[in-house]
Amino acid sequence: MLMLSHKTTHRVRYSDTDKMGFVYHANYFRWFEIGRSELFRHLGLSYKEIEAHGFFLPLSEAHCKFSNPSQYDDLLIIETTLDTNVKAGMKFDYHAYSEDEKTTLATGYTKHACVDRSGRLVRPPEFLKMIKDGKN
Repeated sequence: MLMLSHKTTHRVRYSDTDKMGFVYHANYFRWFEIGRSELFRHLGLSYKEIEAHGFFLPLSEAHCKFSNPSQYDDLLIIETTLDTNVKAGMKFDYHAYSEDEKTTLATGYTKHACVDRSGRLVRPPEFLKMIKDGKN
């Protein structure tokens, strides 16, 4: 069975931190995007290919709960899971934690609409539905 979850790592850069030396909160959303992109690659599809088919996944909702701080040079694990219960659009859940997998840094989700080239809201096309249904 196809896993609809994927882990990727990211090392915190100095530019990711604020004056206090902690990761600036907005960077978690950037890392969620990295996790989402890598999940698609893991499933055999890239954002570039989705867009080449004429479909786009604009962000419609985002949430992040910050649990513990992260600092420069920390190695993070970003686990991204596709929520297959969502019928219209797509929802991804994220869990960012420490390298030793013992400390949760943040959890969250993003929801994405599916639109065609003209920007019209559409149901996810069959090739994306197949991924959601685990039939890739």
